[in-house]
Amino acid sequence: MVQIKTPEQIAKMRAAGLVVAAMHKATREAAVPGATTKDLDDVARKVLAEHDAKPNFLGYGGFPATICTSKNEVVVHGIPSEDVVLQDGDIISIDAGAIIDGWHGDAAFTAFVGSGHAPELIELSRVTEESMWAGIAAMKQGNRLVDISRAIETYIRRQPRPARGKYGIIEDYGGHGIGTEMHMDPHLLNYVERRRGRGPKLVPGFCLAIEPMVSLGTAKTEVLEDDWTVITTDGTWSSHWEHSVALTEQGPLVLTAPDGGKAKLAEYGITAAPDPLG
Repeated sequence: MVQIKTPEQIAKMRAAGLVVAAMHKATREAAVPGATTKDLDDVARKVLAEHDAKPNFLGYGGFPATICTSKNEVVVHGIPSEDVVLQDGDIISIDAGAIIDGWHGDAAFTAFVGSGHAPELIELSRVTEESMWAGIAAMKQGNRLVDISRAIETYIRRQPRPARGKYGIIEDYGGHGIGTEMHMDPHLLNYVERRRGRGPKLVPGFCLAIEPMVSLGTAKTEVLEDDWTVITTDGTWSSHWEHSVALTEQGPLVLTAPDGGKAKLAEYGITAAPDPLG
């Protein structure tokens, strides 16, 4: 069952989304050479406390931290640790979530640690982020779930191949519904699998976490012995971008973007829905 939200419930999700945006800003600034991923988790916890919000990752299925910190070849679900020290040239994907009044926000971004990153890494992050926005732009009334998947995959497939490899669209993980829980129906693939059909029709009140994950090589992953950390099977580095998005009568609202998605959606000729919190 897909949970359809009222405008009042979307407003509460927007409040949670703005906390996630604040977590992103703070952790991005803290992701410097010499910092540990545990340091980033501490920063995220402080932001949550300042906004009287709860973390939605901590304790979820036994996950032991506030955020996920996935460095280099780690795709998703990296566990913050004092033993993981950021170094100049690393990339790190930070996945953060917050709960306000029982409603969830969830978003991720890829950050560059220090300087001197290879052009292919910069392009990997750009392609992944822009494919997310292509998917968000496809979240409109009359479309179906598969139209979002197709928009994401089409954008990635149309990009020039990296000099040393290809773009692997991660197969085992994707986007999801979000609302009173962090992960809800429907599951959103980042590519089109025709056996799954077209999926549900998108209607006002539909809320999704749209999150492509792309590597510089394989689409395959494996889980380490901690039962959480997901890495690429060929060791290639990966990028992860995510926003929580609500479809309203006035169009899409990017719940976890500070401006509600206004600037990026305008590039697609789409007017973002008004921010219910002003």
